Order: sequence, then C-alpha cells, then structure tokens
Amino acid sequence: MIIGEALPGRCIGEAETLGDAILDKAHEECGVFGICAPGADVVSATYYALFALQHRGQESSGIAVNRAGVIDVHKDVGLVSDVLKPDVMRELGMGEMAVGHCRYATTGRRLLNNAQPLLVNHLKGSMALAHNGNLTNAMELREKLEQRGSIFHGTSDSEVLAYIITQERIQSPSIEEAVRRAMRRIKGAYSSVIMSPRKLMAVRDPYGFRPLCIGRFEGGWVFASESCALDSIGARFIRDVEPGEIVVASPGAELISIPYDDAPPKRATCVFELIYFARPDSVIDGTSVHSARLKAGALLAINHPVQADVVVGVPDSGIDAALGFARQSGIPYGIGFIKNKYIARTFIQPEQSQRAHAVRIKLNPIADTVRGKRVVLVDDSVVRGTTTTRIIKLLREAGAAEVHVRLSAPPFAHPCYFGTDVDSVESLIAHNHSLEEIRAILNADSIGYFRAEDLPKLDHSGHGSFCDACFTGNYPTPPPKSPGKLRFEEQLDTRNGGKANG
Repeated sequence: MIIGEALPGRCIGEAETLGDAILDKAHEECGVFGICAPGADVVSATYYALFALQHRGQESSGIAVNRAGVIDVHKDVGLVSDVLKPDVMRELGMGEMAVGHCRYATTGRRLLNNAQPLLVNHLKGSMALAHNGNLTNAMELREKLEQRGSIFHGTSDSEVLAYIITQERIQSPSIEEAVRRAMRRIKGAYSSVIMSPRKLMAVRDPYGFRPLCIGRFEGGWVFASESCALDSIGARFIRDVEPGEIVVASPGAELISIPYDDAPPKRATCVFELIYFARPDSVIDGTSVHSARLKAGALLAINHPVQADVVVGVPDSGIDAALGFARQSGIPYGIGFIKNKYIARTFIQPEQSQRAHAVRIKLNPIADTVRGKRVVLVDDSVVRGTTTTRIIKLLREAGAAEVHVRLSAPPFAHPCYFGTDVDSVESLIAHNHSLEEIRAILNADSIGYFRAEDLPKLDHSGHGSFCDACFTGNYPTPPPKSPGKLRFEEQLDTRNGGKANG
C-alpha cells in the first residue's frame, strides 16, 4: 500500500512564534471537517469551515475532494489563506464529498509530510483522513508496522492511524468495519473524519477526549471539530458524535450510527476545550463555551474576592471569564488591552533577546483604563509564567497601582498526552513552585486559581465528566510509554547514529 505522496520534508523553523506560542499558551492539535453533499460546492464549504477552525491549528492546512470516487488532495505548511489560494480552489473544483484539516503539531515537527488530510492508496481503493488527537500507543504500533515493511513518510501519529485503518480495510468487507476493528488496536485521543470513494465517516474515541459534531447542509451531512464551523457555512447543528461512535454518511442516504462494541468507559472530554481551546461561539457536548467561561469567572470572584477598581481580561480567551468575574463581583469591567490582530501566528521571532518586545507588539495596555487603579487581571491559565510576568509589567508601566491575577483554570501542573503540546513537567511553573512562589515570580499583588473541584460546574449538559489530568494528574487512560512531541524524530536520530533526519 502507498500512503500519501513522497514529498520532500520541509520544516519551518523551530523558533517560537509571535502569536500564542510567545504568549505562553498550551496549544491544541487540530481542526477537522468533512462534508457529504452532492450538488453543493463542497470545496468552498470546507474552505470557509477551516477558516472558522483556524484557531485550532496554524501550522498547515489542506483539503481532499472526492469526485466520482477519485480523491485529490492539496495541502501545505501555512494558514488556510496561504495554502488554499484562489487558483488552488479552482483546481480542486467540484465534488460530492470533501475533507479539510488545519494542524497544530503535538506529535511530529512542522513538516509538509505531516500536513493533512493524509491520502492513502491501497489494494481496495483510497482513503483520506483528517485526525485531531494524540494516540498514546503510536510508538509501539509504528514499530510493529515498520517491522512488517511499512514505510512512513512523516513523523506524526496520524500516519500511524492511517496505516492501521488501511491494514484493517484490506481484511474487512467495508471501510466502517475496518475503522471499528482499528479502534480495538489504537489507544488515546482521536476525533477523525475519514473519506472513502463512496462514504464519509466521523469517529470519536471511547473517552470523547476531543470534540466532534454533526450538522445538516443542503440535503447532505457535515462533521466538524466545533459547531462554529457549521455556523460559518449555514449548516444546522444536529448533535455531537458520541464517545466511541462511528457515524457513516453516504450521498442521498440517512446517517448510520455504529456504537462502540465494548462497554464505554467514563466520558473524559478535555475540560481545557471549555476553558481555552474552543471558540466562545461553539457548543461542546451540549455546553456553551461562552457560558462556561462566564461561569468560571463568576466562581473565581466568589472563591477569590479582592478589593479592586477594574477587571480586565487578557485577549482573547480571558475576556469571557473577566466579564463573569466583573458581573459577580460588581467591579466594573474595562478594556485593558488592545490586541494586534494583524500578526500571523506563524511569524517567526528572530532573536531570543527580542521576546520582551513581542508581548507589547501583540498586546498593548490602555493606560486610561488602569492608571492609578487596582486591577484584576483575568486570564485562562499560566503555563510557564514568562508572558504573564511581562503582561503584569506592562500594566505597572501603564500606571496600575495593584495587579491581582485571577486564572479561570486550576494550576497546570501535569503533562497532557491527549492532544495538547505540554508533554513534560520541566517548564510548568505550577509543578515546580508553590502558590506564593508563583505570585512572587509573576510580581502580582495576589493570585487566585480556579478550583479543580469546581470544574464539573462548568458543564451545562448533565455529563459532568471531564479529563482534568493536566490539573490533577488523574489520567483516564494510561499515558504513553514513550512521550514527547518529537519522539519519532528522536527515534530516527538514534537509528541514524545521532544525525538529524529532516
């Protein structure tokens, strides 16, 4: 079998970016989208949906289109607008089905070979796959595949997933049966959209780590990582894909649901989707993201009250919680920062010494809002602490009399192995320092974190069950034996005698 195209490995510089990487945030992995709607402009719909999902991944993007059973793909490193230019869109043309993807890497470098959708050509046809998540047994599976002669072009766990499904497809009567069998072999987080010559499928792991929803569009069906993507194309939200469920769409047919064949474990949707990852206008498993963040801010005000004059939020993910804090506390909300929206997240920071300027370029305080005032600074989290320290410095330089930090997430003290790029404890400020030490490092007058025991209160759907391992260390499924974002590259370096490959 042949997977993808043997493209030359092209790697973007590993320097940090001026966007959210510089702003010291944890990163999600990817956004996925699929559409089955004969007669509709499925390529344009996928393009606009990927724009709505761009916040989930800015490293690469692509679209695979199905025309009468023939699948073509275009993908590259870069933002959606950089990769899917008008001439590319014209070349992709029309089709009956399409799959789209935007990527942020939690496994594998930013290589063109790791861009998605992945296109597989095998004995029984072809398949396009877009994957969001992180397989915890990818290393073991890849080693077994390589021992049997499989050749990998990239270094992502998504390629492992594609191989496993393809391997099962050769032995199965249908693509959905192949996916069902593959689910018995793979472990970890995966919310994926899979396209064969005649079918489009959405599959979610039995824990439901990453979101995935279903919509109706022009007589057809769409699948997306977040409901905001459905809104962007005028699709009607139907429901979420259930944990462990396979949903199959075919042209002119009703959906087919295939439940997980084992007793499903406790639901473990990533709570950080509500706190930070997802767009505020999305609904995740029945819970409004915006409402959840307002609730988080209100609970912060109840549990960590403070005498202050103004509440400001760090754009963008801290704003909703700041509004909730202000409403609950009665302290006026003020616009404390202007965010430069014209700096792409892929802008490479040229020198380490210039990082101090990066925050001011990205965020600039409004002095009239904070001058001479006691400020409550609300943000979603602190991962390493470097950026929060600089933001507090900006507020003090703008004349703030006091700065009280309130965070709408509990302390980020443990690695995440299920689709977030924090896979070690070495740089986590909350793992290595006490609360008072963190306050002193940030140079804040006080600090208050959201309480881990209050996380279920953010859920409005009745599920009330999240993965909170990055806060508590309680992993719903065993972590990988070989963690690390670059574990496949490191394995290749070892085989090559320490020489970098790609």
